[in-house]
Amino acid sequence: MKTNYNLIMEDIINNLKDKPKLLLHACCGVCSSSVLERLYPFFDITILYYNPNIYPEGEYLKRLNVQKEIIQKMNLKVKLLEIGYLKKDFDEISKGLENEKEGGIRCSKCFYLRLEKTAHLAKKKHYDYFTTTLSVSPYKNSEKLNKIGKILSEKYDIKYLYSDFKKKEGYKRSNELAKQYNLYRQHYCGCKYSLKEALEYQNK
Repeated sequence: MKTNYNLIMEDIINNLKDKPKLLLHACCGVCSSSVLERLYPFFDITILYYNPNIYPEGEYLKRLNVQKEIIQKMNLKVKLLEIGYLKKDFDEISKGLENEKEGGIRCSKCFYLRLEKTAHLAKKKHYDYFTTTLSVSPYKNSEKLNKIGKILSEKYDIKYLYSDFKKKEGYKRSNELAKQYNLYRQHYCGCKYSLKEALEYQNK
């Protein structure tokens, strides 16, 4: 039986005693929009924009600008932590996995890379929770993401906010907000391998 991570998250939120500090890893502004809308009333949020998988650098900067844009347009008191375009981090973990299909082991390693950075910084900077917007996408496996979150929660001794943000029409809502705020929407996940797959699919 599949775990309902959305219900687990709702239970965590319902039992909060105050407004804890959350370090939220965001993969892009569009995906973060519905997640921010949902979590903002309950957490003091800092967005971590750490996405060394995104290729090329111009695309990284474009998505970073959209992240800034959505915070401004939604009028949210949210901090943004951006630590630079660290492409070598992704290149190292994807070595030898260049021919893997989207959704395979390369993607799992990429999830782990970004979530580990989030957990590490959350612990170092004294946050109460960490989590990621990645589960809002119907193309991302929430089971994998939450299992990684649990492992890192134990490793760094910091609470992980279990989630499946695609539930309750989270993905649909993020698309509605993107349209409402006239945001740039990317046509591929982010890395050079997903870009190659997307271009091959378009040219069929």
